[in-house]
Amino acid sequence: MAMLHVYSDAEGLMPRPAVRKISTLEVLDALRLGLIDFQEKPSHYVFLCLLYPVMGMVLMVWSAGADMLPVMFPLASGFALLGPIAALGLYEVSRKRELGLDPSWREAFDVRKSPALFSIFAAGCVLFVLFIAWINVAQAIFEWHFGPVVPASLSAFLADVLTTWSGWQMMFWGDLFGLAFAVVALSISVVTFPLLLERDVGAAAAVATSVRATIANPVPVFLWGLIVAALLVIGSIPVFAGLAVVLPVLGHATWHLYRKLVEPPALQPVAVRAP
Repeated sequence: MAMLHVYSDAEGLMPRPAVRKISTLEVLDALRLGLIDFQEKPSHYVFLCLLYPVMGMVLMVWSAGADMLPVMFPLASGFALLGPIAALGLYEVSRKRELGLDPSWREAFDVRKSPALFSIFAAGCVLFVLFIAWINVAQAIFEWHFGPVVPASLSAFLADVLTTWSGWQMMFWGDLFGLAFAVVALSISVVTFPLLLERDVGAAAAVATSVRATIANPVPVFLWGLIVAALLVIGSIPVFAGLAVVLPVLGHATWHLYRKLVEPPALQPVAVRAP
């Protein structure tokens, strides 16, 4: 089974999807197309994306209730690392609309029937491990500057962070490491999940394609990352409610960005046998 499609596809081949070089204008066009997809049937997509703001709130409440205030903000920002997984149903809707179909919200769950489901799961596990690693690094940065003592309250924690030299240093290093995690997450996932949804190429090949697309288009992909970060911040105000709109737009736009970054199957080079 070729490692259950983690390394290769169902036939034991190692596909190498061809990537394109695109402009920053094409990134904006992908966002425009994502907005069009959302506007067609917004009620379906808001329903699908209620899970994201709800999970965001659960994480925030859990972090406060479990004396995890030091990682409350890393949790909120790190949750965006899991966005590509949450948007799988949206990719499916955009894919079917691209084929001239008129999908209902139920068809967004057709992802579960994908022959690449195990590869999707494997790639999702990579993002989840990255998320856990980020939380642990953020906790270590906090303890490096303030020790293992848990803040007495949210207001005390904010005062320590915003008004002390240790707090400023913590924010600097936290932002620096956070940027590094964001770059890694973006490069390994920008086209991974849409590619797996369309073609059972194997998780390793999908991640490698995403990295190659990023290397070939550093400025457009970086712009996409800035757009995602900015919209997620805007959508998080207040209490994550705006994410019910932001997430579907970004999800659909990700599909269209994938279309621009990766050549269609008919134009792919011949796959080679995986070792």
